[in-house]
Amino acid sequence: MTRPEAPAETSPLHSILEELRAGERYDGQIVHVERLPARPARHRPLDPPLPPVLTDALAAEGIESLYTHQARAIEASRRGENVVVVTGTASGKTLAYNLPILETLLADPKAKAFYLFPTKALAQDQMKGLQRLTAAAGPLAERAVAGTYDGDTSPHARRKLRGSGNLILTNPDMLHAGILPYHAKWARFFSDLRYVVVDEIHAYRGIFGSQVANVLRRLRRIAAHYGARPRFLCSSATIGNPLDLAETLIGEPVTLVDEDGSPRGPRLFVFWNPGFLDAGRIERRSANVEAKELIVRLVEKGVQTIAFTKSRVVAELIYRYAREELARRGGGLASRLAPYRGGYLPADRREIERRLFSGELLGVVSTNALELGIDVGGLDASILVGFPPSIASAWQQAGRAGRSGREAIAIVVGYSDPVDQYLMRHPRYFFGQSPEDAVLDPENPYVLAGQLACAAFELPLSEGDEALFGTLATPVGRILENDGKLKNLDGLRYWCSTDFPSRSVDLRTISNDTYTILAVEAGAPKDAKNRAIGNVDAISGLELVYPEAVYLHEGETYFVRELDLVNKIAIVERREVDYYTQPVLDSHIRLDRERERKAWGGETVFLGEATATWQTVGFKKIQFLHLDSIGYTKLDLPVLTLPTQSLWFSPSERALAAIRGAGRNPWEGLSGLRNLLVNLLPLYVMGEKSDLGGIIDSKNLGRPAIFIFDRYTGGIGFAEKAYERFEEVLRGCLALLADCPCDGGCPSCVGLPILRPAQQQDPDLWGGWPIPDKATTRLLLEALVGRP
Repeated sequence: MTRPEAPAETSPLHSILEELRAGERYDGQIVHVERLPARPARHRPLDPPLPPVLTDALAAEGIESLYTHQARAIEASRRGENVVVVTGTASGKTLAYNLPILETLLADPKAKAFYLFPTKALAQDQMKGLQRLTAAAGPLAERAVAGTYDGDTSPHARRKLRGSGNLILTNPDMLHAGILPYHAKWARFFSDLRYVVVDEIHAYRGIFGSQVANVLRRLRRIAAHYGARPRFLCSSATIGNPLDLAETLIGEPVTLVDEDGSPRGPRLFVFWNPGFLDAGRIERRSANVEAKELIVRLVEKGVQTIAFTKSRVVAELIYRYAREELARRGGGLASRLAPYRGGYLPADRREIERRLFSGELLGVVSTNALELGIDVGGLDASILVGFPPSIASAWQQAGRAGRSGREAIAIVVGYSDPVDQYLMRHPRYFFGQSPEDAVLDPENPYVLAGQLACAAFELPLSEGDEALFGTLATPVGRILENDGKLKNLDGLRYWCSTDFPSRSVDLRTISNDTYTILAVEAGAPKDAKNRAIGNVDAISGLELVYPEAVYLHEGETYFVRELDLVNKIAIVERREVDYYTQPVLDSHIRLDRERERKAWGGETVFLGEATATWQTVGFKKIQFLHLDSIGYTKLDLPVLTLPTQSLWFSPSERALAAIRGAGRNPWEGLSGLRNLLVNLLPLYVMGEKSDLGGIIDSKNLGRPAIFIFDRYTGGIGFAEKAYERFEEVLRGCLALLADCPCDGGCPSCVGLPILRPAQQQDPDLWGGWPIPDKATTRLLLEALVGRP
């Protein structure tokens, strides 16, 4: 919907850009400016129109008419169709699913709806908007009983929502483990279930998406058990295959609505490359410091700004730098800036969201935690500190500015990372790329085994479940029966184990264990009173709150006194220091057992069991505002292990000799091939790049070899599929190289940035992996499979 047109205002953004060019610190950092034209709003009347109650509620919000995509989504919903709305950031997708649900609730007070959001924070944010709309809608104020049902919901509130709620906002994890296994308690709700909202479906990809797709099939199965067939209302950011993703995710036909009728103001998209520090033009200025200066300039001009960073430590660093600079300049603006990231307590995050939405804050420095659709009000500028890992993510972050049709500016600040520098030199590559496809595979047998166990716990399995879970459901069910998990009685397979299967099936790859970070007064004894200031997952904890680390929290420095590995607690004390710390990591892969091998043309590929390991072995002290290391300390922390499945491959001496004979370095070819494999394999194994790991190693075989492994305990089947189709995959790599128009290598072929710094590291200190030589990689592939 659109609000009445406001009088045109002269935006300061264009003049600010010219001021940046004229500034004394300007040294040609602006290497490209893309001007994206404004787009007017397009409207479409509904026939029949919305009930007057809803029309009046929208008018109270200043909304007068529907955008075309909102109207088409409501029309499709009225026809009983599943819908996916794919439009830009801040285009009003929320109303496209709220309005048909509330319209149904007005006609049928017994109607129920589940809202699924990928994060708890997003559910909390959407809850506020839903409450505002229902409160203004007269009869709906009492009829709509909405609430969030997640891990933060009290037992009393849970009982109340189960008994009287009709609009339940939750997440896939809670649906999987906290609702579906207890469906008898939700019998009334499932009997009247009319809608299921699946918001931000572009987040459901790879193994996580495959797991969620099966959770949604379990939901459909239980709803059918109670006589309901809900419609699915989905929304997505712009990706390459939204219709295919939506239909694969829910397992039913879907109507695509992608005609964005919302207005968009003119937008400037600026590539900002920090200048060189030395005459030899080797070392560039800190991207973090450059971003700080941009934030300070924009905030001083009254431009509400969001900066996106790649890690928690960078969000804290840039916030600290910008706050200190604003405090030095005076004017009270330092208090109008805040950091935002995972690991803050929920109440602290919600307070930052409130201040940003209300306009109290002029700037926020965030990780990608604010990339999803949390409503943060009308921002004018978005700063991307380093290119995000995907084209879709870059446009999503840039789109966080420019709400309400106003002019906006997006600035990408490049790191010294070779991929960032390639994009800075070739901006047309970025603007010419389409958003990536999202890939998932609900019939992955490893995923299906766990999900069928959960389904059998909820209701006995039957042959008819193939229509929901696919043709592998019956053979996978037989395997579970042979393992003693299921018992067949009269053609139905019943769960007969004492295990609770949903507890052992984790939808996500991150660790469920977390370290609680407790702050104590400086010099206080161990048992002194403390307060919780944050948390971090167990894997990242060993990279963030190791002993003697400097933990950054809201820009302040906390010294880690103790890390309790048993109780998962980090004790920190406030201590003012002039440095921050960075972990030094060591990672390896160890072959455990060869399962099988196959040969072709003098080459051999292997499949077997392997263990990936990584460890924080020390840390560096880095002086604030500089990239200088002022100290190093060794650490003795546990080695983290990932037992998994891997394929490995070492080119024959014949293939390596062909490269050396051409005067080239075989390691260039191996690096390029490793990158190509991780880039291309997801298309063959129905996964995401983040589901796979790739290492070049010589220790296991005594000669260089490429290892491609599943990033899941025990494996998830990707290495097996890659092994089975390995020669085909190599030919695909060669075809991709031949089709890529670049000269020496680029992010679309051999330069894929698959090896990113750890979650808690500062990319300013990490130069990235150089883009391997394309010609050498092609020579290697031709030696392996022949010329195309």
